[in-house]
Amino acid sequence: MVNVTPDSFSDGGAFLEPDAARAHVDSLLAAGADVLDIGGESTRPGSTPVGADEQLRRIEPVVRHALARGAVVSIDTQDPLVAERMLGLGARYVNDVSCLADPDLASVTARHDATLILMHSRGSMSEMRGFSQYADDAYDDVVADVAREWSAARERARARGLAVERCFLDPGLGFAKNARHSLTLLARLSELTALGAPIVVGPSRKSFIAEVGSAAPGERLGGTIAACLHAASAGAAMLRVHDVFAVRQALALGRALGRPPEVTHA
Repeated sequence: MVNVTPDSFSDGGAFLEPDAARAHVDSLLAAGADVLDIGGESTRPGSTPVGADEQLRRIEPVVRHALARGAVVSIDTQDPLVAERMLGLGARYVNDVSCLADPDLASVTARHDATLILMHSRGSMSEMRGFSQYADDAYDDVVADVAREWSAARERARARGLAVERCFLDPGLGFAKNARHSLTLLARLSELTALGAPIVVGPSRKSFIAEVGSAAPGERLGGTIAACLHAASAGAAMLRVHDVFAVRQALALGRALGRPPEVTHA
């Protein structure tokens, strides 16, 4: 992932300058990333929304560079205008962390015959109270509730012309969920395959990992790898990670030992 932002939770500010972002693109491709997820708006709890013009100013030079390098590009945005512009340049995925708060995003994705990665969440990022802070009783059964709410969002996307096979499921670890909710979703990830959608999982450096041993975001690689190995074994089709080389190495060794299956790395 390429966060062209000043305030992302793990690497905010590291790739805000175009030269740094382009170099990061090159390093991720060299590490073996299959898809580059590029965004110009932080999705950390309490983050301030960023307008379309500013998102485009941040990401367009980076997207153009990635496409020139032959990369498959995903655009991390909730804004249909940003998606329209970047899909027009050649991006192939839209990564929507809002659970389709704006149905026009599905219309734009359908018009470009692209794929929408629809992440489960509740409410805006600015309304989230903090990392892994969410009421324990907010879900009756977090897996069943996420499946139902995500399915309703997919139906809204279908009503806007997006083919169901163009809608991927991200259960949204850490988004409107506490650590227990995220761990339960990960443990029972295989149950979500019944929805018939490719599953995308983004566990990288997230706060739920610290539930099993306090650690800052940059110290969560071990937990990230464990989560990725489990997700791949449980049926995930795509993993969204910061540490591409290390995760690919772990997955390759797992396959050499007979598991897990092949996945895409974004």
